[in-house]
Amino acid sequence: MSYKAGFLGLIGQPNAGKSTLMNFLVDEKVSIVSSKPQTTRRRILGIWSTEKGQVIFVDAPGLIKADEGLNGFLAQEAHDVINSSDALLAIIAVDEEKPENAEKVIDLVSKSGKPWIAVITKTDIEEKAHRVMILRKMVEDKGGKAFSVSVKDSKNDQEEREALLIEFMELLPESPAPLYDTELFTNENVREMAAEIVREQCFEALHHEIPYSIAVRIVKFEEDAKPVPKIYAEIVVSKDSHKAIVIGKGASVIKQIGMEARKEIEKLMGEKIFLDLNVASKPEWFSNKRMMKELGYVVDSKD
Repeated sequence: MSYKAGFLGLIGQPNAGKSTLMNFLVDEKVSIVSSKPQTTRRRILGIWSTEKGQVIFVDAPGLIKADEGLNGFLAQEAHDVINSSDALLAIIAVDEEKPENAEKVIDLVSKSGKPWIAVITKTDIEEKAHRVMILRKMVEDKGGKAFSVSVKDSKNDQEEREALLIEFMELLPESPAPLYDTELFTNENVREMAAEIVREQCFEALHHEIPYSIAVRIVKFEEDAKPVPKIYAEIVVSKDSHKAIVIGKGASVIKQIGMEARKEIEKLMGEKIFLDLNVASKPEWFSNKRMMKELGYVVDSKD
């Protein structure tokens, strides 16, 4: 019996539901999720293992066109995932406003020369249900196969999940062994995941452009501290005026972010923790290569 293993890249427009889909498939919270588009900033791996094979999902930032700063980094990440994956999933949402955006994703994936399948997401949105057939036809016209999935419809969750995973595994190359430890569900460490969870809660608590100009870094992580592990995190904003907004009146906003983030990190670690949040202003950090590198957005400096 042949064993299969490889990288499956999730490619789609911002807010197509890539992170939600990956968390559903891996059955763990791996990637942060927000109703705001462009939450994912760097590729994150979700791993599903069985005795027949291992699927390594690569959740990439949504497709955007940009050359510089943080947006340039995001665009590069998405294209690197297309190039470095063994197979691809075209993720298209029924609520995509422009049909040409769905076409662009299908086109990009079908022209990659790699095995691919399309997944139509958000099928629980009833008023858009008629679009499933239209999107399916777009995929079939490019010689592809399309599956539709509603992560919110829990009735058929497990059966649907298993069926999709078996299909996806078929796209992957044969491998003599798993590529990652079969006990893992991600290659992220707890420190990285804690920073992402704090950033997710910033997206939930803040509005307009502010979450997009925020980064989070873990300043200190005392895993063996007593009585509970201690995490000290810094929320980095790009303007001095944003500091007061993130802190909120009477520190109400940062308390809310801290409380929700602490609950999620405790779920992840399976124990109580102490979380300390501070806000620091680093003007225009997202266009400063040194700052971006310090915050984990490694930019390839070809210049």
